Amino acid sequence: MLTLTTDFGGRDFHLPRLKAQLLSVQPDLQIVDISHDIPTYDIVRAAFIFNKVWDHYPKGTIHLLSVYDFYQPRGRFLAAYHEGHYFIAPDNGIFSLIFGAVPEQTYVLDDYDKDTSLSTIYARAVSHLARRKPFHEIGVPATRYTERLAFQPVIGPNYIRGSVVFIDRFDNVTTNITRKLFEEVGEGRGFQLLVKRMPPLDGLSFRYHDVPEGEPLCRFDSDGLLEIAVNLGRAAPLLGINVEDMVQIEFFGVS
Repeated sequence: MLTLTTDFGGRDFHLPRLKAQLLSVQPDLQIVDISHDIPTYDIVRAAFIFNKVWDHYPKGTIHLLSVYDFYQPRGRFLAAYHEGHYFIAPDNGIFSLIFGAVPEQTYVLDDYDKDTSLSTIYARAVSHLARRKPFHEIGVPATRYTERLAFQPVIGPNYIRGSVVFIDRFDNVTTNITRKLFEEVGEGRGFQLLVKRMPPLDGLSFRYHDVPEGEPLCRFDSDGLLEIAVNLGRAAPLLGINVEDMVQIEFFGVS
């Protein structure tokens, strides 16, 4: 099984040409599309979406991430093995966003020259893995790699200051504040959530319908991330919220 995550979109030839090249070298591939609607060059968005799903696939799955491939004139491409899965992506920092620390078993794909096409680079690496060749023969060990650090929440005794990291197609707003962090800092205290000029929210909902239609709410999603939404509405445009906006939770009383 091979998953694909790209910023190619679906309106031109890039995606079908990549799939054609992959199938020409490995006809029995089962290709599964994760997303091709990543905003161009947006490795932060790609990593967020990919992290929501990759570990739901069976062990042995190959994951190809083709986002912001040509981040420099002479780019490099990496293959990694982590928790029973294989990953292929450009060395543009996306692995550090996905894993934090890049996996120990990470190799640089070195079997191409400047005239080798992108689809050929990926097809060779996927074929190597699909045919169960020794992983260490896919390239040379990576002794360096590009790192991109994601913004982490700032905490104090009575507050958490995070940010908006994702807005989905329903315009629900996801932050980088986890349930675990919320419970550790809050210790069961009351709170208010502040973002932009929106009236403060002072309670958690379990379902969207816990508040009247058209009213805002905050809740933890299935991945344990704090979400801001509007029941049967679109939170982001209604509340004027954008990706990277600051979100602050203030807890009442002394911890």
